[in-house]
Amino acid sequence: MSLQLHRPDGRGGLEPRGGQPDWRGQLRSPRWGIALRSRRLPRLRNPEMNPTPTALAVAFWLGLGAATFVLLVLGYGTRFWH
Repeated sequence: MSLQLHRPDGRGGLEPRGGQPDWRGQLRSPRWGIALRSRRLPRLRNPEMNPTPTALAVAFWLGLGAATFVLLVLGYGTRFWH
């Protein structure tokens, strides 16, 4: 029970409020396919995110691994870490 569906009756109780008979109609949004003429979802783009190409991501991680390996070899080779 909520005050959206019920209202005070003046005697300390609540009485049902007449509302929209088909409340499911309020849930439909023009963003979702059922309300559109084509009944297909629109393409929602995220302008804040540009996907990284796979080759660039692989190159980054391989480069990071190689740099870490070189740093460790140089560190132990110069006896910096003994």
